[in-house]
Amino acid sequence: MKVILQQTVQKLGNAGDIVEASPGFYRNFLQPRKLAVLATEGALKKREEDKDALKRKAEKAHQESASLADRISALGTIRIMARAGEGGKLFGKITTKEIASAIEKDLGQEIDKRLIKTDIISALGTYKATIKLATDVQAAFNVEVVAEGSGAVASAPKPEELTAPEPEEEPAEAEA
Repeated sequence: MKVILQQTVQKLGNAGDIVEASPGFYRNFLQPRKLAVLATEGALKKREEDKDALKRKAEKAHQESASLADRISALGTIRIMARAGEGGKLFGKITTKEIASAIEKDLGQEIDKRLIKTDIISALGTYKATIKLATDVQAAFNVEVVAEGSGAVASAPKPEELTAPEPEEEPAEAEA
C-alpha cells in the first residue's frame, strides 16, 4: 500500500516521500502517530502543493542538525563520573542515556539517546562515540569515564567508613 510520509520515519523515508508500507504497519503505527496518510489522488495533489513548504522545513531541520553536530564536536570530550572497583572496572555500565544526559547538561539541549552509538563501556578510560543527527549529519566525540571522587581536593570520609562508638555495656543486675 502506498502512503505519503508526513514526517521522517527512520529506515522508511523522509517527510513527503511516497513509500510502500504494509497495511498493518500503516494501520497500527503510521496512522495513529500521524506519520503518514494514504496516497490517494487528493493527497497526491496536496503533496505537490505542499512540496515547497516541506523542502524548506527539511532544509531548516538539516541546518539545525548540522549546527548541533558542530556544537557537539566542539565539546571534544564528555566526562562522566562513575563508581569503579579495583582495576578500573565499573559497577555496571555507562549507557547511552547517561551519555545523552551529560551532553544535555553541557549544551542545554535535549538529545535522543537512541541516536548515540558507542562500544560497551564497562571500565574507566576514554571511548569514542558518534551521534547521528540526520541521514548525512553525524558528530564524533570522546567519552571519558572517571572514578567518582577522583580529582577532589580533600575527600571527606564516606558514611560507611565512619564508625560509631560502641555502646558501653550496662552491668547485669543481680537477682535476689
